[in-house]
Amino acid sequence: MSEKASQDRSAREPRVVLAVTGGIAVYKAVEVMRGLQHAGCDVRVAMTADAERFVGTSTFEALSGHPVADDLYAYADSPIPHIFLADWADLVLVVPATANVIAKMAAGIADDCLSTTLVAAHCPVLVAAAMNVHMWRNPATQVNVATLQSRGIRFVMPQTGLLACGDVGEGKLADVNDIVAAALDALSPAPKDIVGKSVVVTAGPTHEAIDPVRYIANASTGKMGYAIAREAARRGAVVTLVTGPVAIEAPAGVEVVPVVSAAEMHDAAMAAFDKADAAICAAAVADYTPASPASHKLKKGVDDLTTIRLVQTEDILAELSASKGHRVVVGFAAETNDLLKNAHEKLLHKGCDLIVANDVSRADSTFGADTSRVAFVWPNRTEQLDTLPLADVASAICDRVSTLVAGEVA
Repeated sequence: MSEKASQDRSAREPRVVLAVTGGIAVYKAVEVMRGLQHAGCDVRVAMTADAERFVGTSTFEALSGHPVADDLYAYADSPIPHIFLADWADLVLVVPATANVIAKMAAGIADDCLSTTLVAAHCPVLVAAAMNVHMWRNPATQVNVATLQSRGIRFVMPQTGLLACGDVGEGKLADVNDIVAAALDALSPAPKDIVGKSVVVTAGPTHEAIDPVRYIANASTGKMGYAIAREAARRGAVVTLVTGPVAIEAPAGVEVVPVVSAAEMHDAAMAAFDKADAAICAAAVADYTPASPASHKLKKGVDDLTTIRLVQTEDILAELSASKGHRVVVGFAAETNDLLKNAHEKLLHKGCDLIVANDVSRADSTFGADTSRVAFVWPNRTEQLDTLPLADVASAICDRVSTLVAGEVA
């Protein structure tokens, strides 16, 4: 890339051509596009005729603000759409990538608008494969994937799971967040500043049993902790994610330790921290748990449901901080009032290196939101961030953790 082209790119939004091919996972491409847009990308869409059998062009046109390229001879923005798109793009992202389009790419076949754009592309290309397990395992597909990788094409590999056809195995499209993260990394590679470092991340709520069917919990969704785990892995860390019950797919390349209760999270976090360089405690751990959970479902009118005696749970953040030595421990403070005052008191009381404080009474920073407005609270200063997408907040947190792990003043 020339110096002028590099300067021009730095002054505008990253540009992504989303190449959508025919498969049941096409609807996920819409979510990928929205994720890229939330990260500040300008997205144009190219589609095959088969893809349009699953999701119409109007959906992508309405959300992207651009016409969809699906015809070499009828594209509103250029009489030569494949060259226009290839020159416009900073990244071409194929989602979902069928066995057919992967084979075309490997052979250099250009017989429609999408495949012609891929042949003309002269920017990074990222492929998120999705197909039936037997199609994925077919030797021809595996040779084609290896061929493309040898040419520098990046892949987000399919996951193992229940497929639309009813088979179980590899072939399921990767999690949308992982695809978006891989795309952003291709556009602007993450700094490899914690390569090989072991990082423990806690995420989500804990469920404290009242009886076999009832529990005490909070509104945490785990989104922030999962975003941190994903970003730390992107930067080269060996990540252990200790997670309470959430409805989020695990980030790629992360060891996941599922737990339910605060006691289980305590034991798992302490064990994982034994050989770790840092711990980031984003979980919303219950402060109290029922003292004597019932072994049977409590019945109204039969059992006493008016009073539940509670006892304090173990303080994971304080125990990690007490045992950290030269290692790094970061805590979170989710508050509804006196945010910075309470966060600073928590920092001093717990003994950790940094507190990430967020006001969960705000709609843009509460549990379940896709953005957060956090402040970094240090012993002698406070650093307030704007409201940012969770991926950007995770990146900012990992920036500070990287500096702390290196022994520098953040």
